[in-house]
Amino acid sequence: MSPVDAPDTEDLLRELAPQVLGALVRRYGRFDASEDAVQEALLAAATQWPDQGVPENPRAWLVTVASRRLVDGWRTESARRRREEHVAVLDVPEPAGTPGQDDTLTLLFLCCHPSLSVPSQLALTLRAVGGLTTAEIANAFLVPEPTMAQRISRAKQTIRQAGARFDLPPDAERADRLRVVLHALYLMFNEGYTTSAGPALHRADLTTEAIRLARLLRRLVPTEGEAAGLLALMLLTDARRAARTSAGGELVPLADQERARWDRAQIEEGVGIISDTLGRGPVGPYQLQAAIAAIHDEAPSADETDWPQILALYDVLEQVSPGPVVTLNRAVAVAMVDGPRAGLAVLGTLDADDRMANTHRLEAVRGHLLELAGELDAARESYRRAATMTASVPEQRYLAMRASRLR
Repeated sequence: MSPVDAPDTEDLLRELAPQVLGALVRRYGRFDASEDAVQEALLAAATQWPDQGVPENPRAWLVTVASRRLVDGWRTESARRRREEHVAVLDVPEPAGTPGQDDTLTLLFLCCHPSLSVPSQLALTLRAVGGLTTAEIANAFLVPEPTMAQRISRAKQTIRQAGARFDLPPDAERADRLRVVLHALYLMFNEGYTTSAGPALHRADLTTEAIRLARLLRRLVPTEGEAAGLLALMLLTDARRAARTSAGGELVPLADQERARWDRAQIEEGVGIISDTLGRGPVGPYQLQAAIAAIHDEAPSADETDWPQILALYDVLEQVSPGPVVTLNRAVAVAMVDGPRAGLAVLGTLDADDRMANTHRLEAVRGHLLELAGELDAARESYRRAATMTASVPEQRYLAMRASRLR
């Protein structure tokens, strides 16, 4: 075994978790029990590996431990027959199938089984594939943690009762389930890019894993424009990550970022993907968002950003995929093209939208537009309210700083 520090262990376990779960589900056909067993194996690894070192084959170690935990849970008389049917070769560390096979994409589609509601599909995907904790998923959905824990538990039981098979879905179901898979990866990336709570602004482990899965998904469905659009959006957004924080860890807004620190290779790849994709089929929300991100990334400076083109794309996006977040972002584009008061008028249409009640972003954008309009007292109060509504420490500090500068 080789020594490893705690952060490295966490990264490795996050990468291996969906692979191990996929391996167990492929072998035993019990998603709910397998997921519980994998969580126990991950906990054992997190406890033992920092002191004892990582085994030569960490994936096989996790599969073996999880398999044993799974079988231990079946050791009752009433389960004996099922255990004998499901467990044939307990001492073989790798399940049947190709050794080292990565079943992550099949696992993604299983988590998006049509017997589940869309919110449950998303929650289960983020838990089983993305490796997010229940608390992180609850933050992403703006619901209490116990509510999310119950939702995930019910989702696992529903998959079991539905008798779902661990295979890629038939063509008739693939489009609907693909849409949910894309949304889940989008949420995973967003949670990593702007962490909803805690001291860090971003979590590179989540964005890296989301991009990895998006690449795999695009290879699986190479003609699906939205799969390409999502990958392009992730690359174009993540390219700015290094410039989003100062040397002291403070948040740096897009307009003030040092563009020389942006990852030009990622920008070129993202622009290339979206350029090849647009116009080849139906245009969806991820392609439109990627096109907007490309305009930002290709602008030499904030002042040279093509805001009229961005506004035109938001107008289309609001038709294709209407929602409060789209309207919120469109309000900024309106302000940059037609003036801050025009943007505030668009923003006002969201005041009665209950979906914006539990997020700080409406007040944060309002503060920004009020500041541009010269209404400094009102802007200061909006920034202050926004700071109290976010659990992200960097965002709290940034919003409080913006408020204090308007005294």
